[in-house]
Amino acid sequence: MPVIPFNTDWTYRRPLGPFAAAGEPVPAKHVHLPHDALRDERRSPDAAAKGAEAYYPAGAYTYSKTFEVPAEWQGRIVRLEIEGAYRRAQIFLNDEFAGNRADGYARFFVDLTPYLKFGEQNLLRIETRSGQDSRWYSGAGLHRPVRLHVDRPVHVPPDGVHIDTVRLEDDQAVIEVRTAVRNAGINTRTTRVHTQILGPNGTVLAHTDTPSTLSGGEEALVRQRFYLPDAALWSVDRPALHRAHITLDDETDAHDVDFGIRTITVDPRKGLRINGEPVLLRGACIHGDNGPLGAASIGRAEERRIELLRAAGFNALRAAHNPLPAAMLQACDRLGMLVMDEAFDMWTRFKTPYDYASEFPQWHLDDLAAMVAKDRNHPSVIMYSIGNEIAETGTPHGARWARRLAEHVRSLDPTRPVTNGVNALLSVIDEMPSIVEEIGGLNEAMADGDWFSAVGASATASARIEESSAALDVLGLNYAEGRYEPDATAHPNRVIVGSETFPSQIGRLWPMVVASPNVIGDFTWTGWDYLGEVGLGATAYEDEPSTLEREFPFLTAWSGDIDITGHRRPVSYYREIVFGLRTEPYIAVQRPAHYGRKISARSPWGWSDSVSSWTWPGFEDRRVVVEVYADADEVALLLDGNEIARAAVGTTRRCLAEIETAYLPGTLVAISYRDGHEMDRTTLTTAGEPRLCVTADRDRLVADDDDLAFVSIEIRDREGHLVTGDDREITVAVDGPGTLAGLGSAQPRTTERFDATQRRTFDGRALAVIRPTGGGHITVMVTSAGLNTTSAEIEVKAWSPDR
Repeated sequence: MPVIPFNTDWTYRRPLGPFAAAGEPVPAKHVHLPHDALRDERRSPDAAAKGAEAYYPAGAYTYSKTFEVPAEWQGRIVRLEIEGAYRRAQIFLNDEFAGNRADGYARFFVDLTPYLKFGEQNLLRIETRSGQDSRWYSGAGLHRPVRLHVDRPVHVPPDGVHIDTVRLEDDQAVIEVRTAVRNAGINTRTTRVHTQILGPNGTVLAHTDTPSTLSGGEEALVRQRFYLPDAALWSVDRPALHRAHITLDDETDAHDVDFGIRTITVDPRKGLRINGEPVLLRGACIHGDNGPLGAASIGRAEERRIELLRAAGFNALRAAHNPLPAAMLQACDRLGMLVMDEAFDMWTRFKTPYDYASEFPQWHLDDLAAMVAKDRNHPSVIMYSIGNEIAETGTPHGARWARRLAEHVRSLDPTRPVTNGVNALLSVIDEMPSIVEEIGGLNEAMADGDWFSAVGASATASARIEESSAALDVLGLNYAEGRYEPDATAHPNRVIVGSETFPSQIGRLWPMVVASPNVIGDFTWTGWDYLGEVGLGATAYEDEPSTLEREFPFLTAWSGDIDITGHRRPVSYYREIVFGLRTEPYIAVQRPAHYGRKISARSPWGWSDSVSSWTWPGFEDRRVVVEVYADADEVALLLDGNEIARAAVGTTRRCLAEIETAYLPGTLVAISYRDGHEMDRTTLTTAGEPRLCVTADRDRLVADDDDLAFVSIEIRDREGHLVTGDDREITVAVDGPGTLAGLGSAQPRTTERFDATQRRTFDGRALAVIRPTGGGHITVMVTSAGLNTTSAEIEVKAWSPDR
């Protein structure tokens, strides 16, 4: 039978104890998975996890679903697939314990067969618990999709198809399809494995069938090789996808597996090559939440993130610090985004009071196997990471763990390199006083503004991380770019990736990557702002706390090239220029309200407190600081055609000029020059009278588990200029077969709720997320006092399993 989506008709509530039946019934809420139960809880400054988890409380939730099991399913194997349950999930069927999983990001299967009641209703119950178990907001509940697998006794088990590129030749590609076939019966059976290879346009390129005889309880592996002439290869620029269409004599349903034909190699002289072509990783680290949706991983939300990150100039993602959902990997496959697939944020040492460290010794092998099984057919996945900032990497026994983990991954998939995001400072933090003395004191360490890198490049760090680093194919370095050049000499066979770097330093870091053959790329922290680790990238002024974790009601890290609603921030355009992908200069203006205020702390994970706007009502004739980003020698500013300032580029930061001037409404133009010749120009214009504008990213949806519409709500004038200085409260109403799944803005400090129907815009913008509930017509109406009423119209096609 086909895999059955199992995401509708669920309820959830707080859990009940065994004696609850004697009391008042606790009402349950209906929910459509994927779902984050924690998102709608009340945030509080007294929350135990504090700002790490965005001041959300701990949560425990019971999810329940009643479903009928047809009598004809007798003799079949029925498995429940849970792609992610945060956290410590326990599964009960008809009040009998059926299975569990500790990790909130591991995809796992539970065999329901022994507990089923055929021909009648069955009750499935899943318990989840979270709290003080993550360094950022991870939500709670069934945050990734759930599916039901119903198989005949002779079948291809889940994850039973592996497809590898054996070799590429001038005139052909050789691929191998390995299909596991299992006989869960007691009698010997012979079946045939029929495999077709379909090209990117759907045409059949090759086919074969192979017999396989299995005794009762046996599993066999059927290997089939295909020689495809002039095959289209998968790459970042041309992500050509093929499909293997596999059937068994005993099965009526096909197993369709998408894959890409491509090879990966790394070495310290030629770097990373895909299909023999060199690639530098322009990378973004990302956490798992979807902003206004909380931690719910809904397919379209994941696809949209990849579209926007790709458009911003990134070609690679680091799954920080857990395996990505399948929907995001599928989007990476389709759109040409490379992935560093990461397993863990901790091994045996706790980072928070109740995190995965207590379960790691028992579950690490299973969780690594689950990641590889789920992800190995995705061509976008080019590297596996066994951890992030693991303190044990600086100890001999930690190196033993690194070696065991790396070898386990290689035994599961030998086709991809293995890495680990090593924070050398953390690995040697117990020797910090002697290291400070070794590097010449605090002043010397801070001379280049990078304390992390100075410590990470020390001789002590080199010695402490040497053994664990040797277990890797690619050494991931977090904030240790000081090692790039010396490691090329000290470890000439070592390949490095900047697995986590400060966004504020990309102008310095990217030329180092380009100049270092042993370094294959840079991953910024972070590509997309996220919930939790609040205020990590925020600017602290003199009357504000200067701690990395900011006070309530901070909600987001305020670190990221893209904010939680999907809009690019100024640092994103700066990065695009540094990458050499943009010739047009970019203008950002430091918020005039803070002009002259002393900055008590400027986070390296942040950027200047600036906005791309020349609309600042109430600040006429007052001083402002204008930032111009350009790959040029010099820039000039013109206001209404008259030059008002000129400045050299790169005096404080590469590709950046800062110009102080007076704010006056009008048209501001920045012109970039090299060797006295104009290179390019860009314009900002003061906005006029505000109007509400509403735009849906798509006006055609399907009422399935994955689809969403992202409705951008903006305040603009009649000419389309964004009004950033006149934020308003807006109200959203949805009419028709859809729900308001989330309403938010990029405001990093707010008490507003994502499940509300009202929100205040931030810098002229807000975002509504609409989830369809059936076929028909949806109207999204947006109102605001004193402004026009406007709407977005969306057509929804009813979903059917045969579409």
